[in-house]
Amino acid sequence: MSVKDLIIKNRSYRRFDESKTIPVKIMRNLVELARFSATGSNHQPLKFMILCDPEKNNKIFPHLVWAASLKNWDGPAAGERPAGYIIILGDTTLAKDFGVNHGIAAQSILMGAVEQGLGGCMIASIKRDKLRETLAIPVQYDILLVVALGTPIEKVVLEDAEPGGKVTYYRDADDVHHVPKRTLDELIVCF
Repeated sequence: MSVKDLIIKNRSYRRFDESKTIPVKIMRNLVELARFSATGSNHQPLKFMILCDPEKNNKIFPHLVWAASLKNWDGPAAGERPAGYIIILGDTTLAKDFGVNHGIAAQSILMGAVEQGLGGCMIASIKRDKLRETLAIPVQYDILLVVALGTPIEKVVLEDAEPGGKVTYYRDADDVHHVPKRTLDELIVCF
């Protein structure tokens, strides 16, 4: 699969076949992709929590906010929830500012997930204090992102947005998830 194909297939999936588990070895391999990714000044201040057992997954789920643009949807129903999570943490003993490091790491994880036939979603809307308490995460770690992972069961369609038009994602009557993207000509500027 080309890089372009990986990127196009790497969508924000929010509904999964929860019965299809993810082996710890695959989760570790995904974190290794993040380990090899670029970081500012090569400080490597990120740490990763791997969670892929149903009991722990059930503890994480209530502390995440899913798809804010879908106003009448509270997130995936039981049976459609992620089979695993990778929580990206910033180690404050190594850095105070994590820049875009966690975004780069999450993108690497998600690209690797697609290559493995999985999908996922970066979640930044997190009830951080509750998640910290639930998982006993020490205060030296900032909770930066949660990457939800699993075998996608939803169809996600990219489409060109009208020039200057809305780019809010939505679901149609058939529950197909539509993601409008600005056209290339609208993105490239010349001065």
